[in-house]
Amino acid sequence: MSHSDAVEKEEENMAARLKEKYHSEIKQSLKKELGIENSMAVPKLEKIVINMGLGEATQNVKIMDPLLADLGAIAGQKAVITKAKKSIAAFKLREGMPIGAMVTLRGDKMYEFLDRLISVALPRVRDFRGVSAKSFDGRGNYTLGLRDQLIFPEIDYSKVDKTKGMNVTIVTSAKDDNEARSLLKSFGMPFRQGA
Repeated sequence: MSHSDAVEKEEENMAARLKEKYHSEIKQSLKKELGIENSMAVPKLEKIVINMGLGEATQNVKIMDPLLADLGAIAGQKAVITKAKKSIAAFKLREGMPIGAMVTLRGDKMYEFLDRLISVALPRVRDFRGVSAKSFDGRGNYTLGLRDQLIFPEIDYSKVDKTKGMNVTIVTSAKDDNEARSLLKSFGMPFRQGA
């Protein structure tokens, strides 16, 4: 078995692990905790969107390639370029210019990424004390800002010339922040105490 096969097998196990946990434990305990009668109304993960902005890409499009490669490695699927929707003269920005990259994960890839984020990447953040419990949007979605891509083991430290931050938005079917917080907590999201 080659290294990439072994990594793929490991990723399959991770995907299965959180998805399995959701269906076998989390769903039932959330139903009880939130007092939900209907199983279909129990909050669930819908998608995870990973966004990397790139201010200087407007001046130098070559910077896009390593960005796309890094994001693709982190997400486990190809990233797409995001373009400016309108021109903003103050930022030297014209409509249609590349300004970043994003990936939308669903299904197994979404569970697998969340597993790696919680069990591998976040613990590698220096002086990590947990993620903010205040980053919900009021509609059950959670956005987490990460300072650089090096906390992901898929990124080769020696090939990175510039660290880039990213936003990870976890979209859930929860109807409010409280439900979403319970859902993410049950997946093991390390919320900061007292925050």
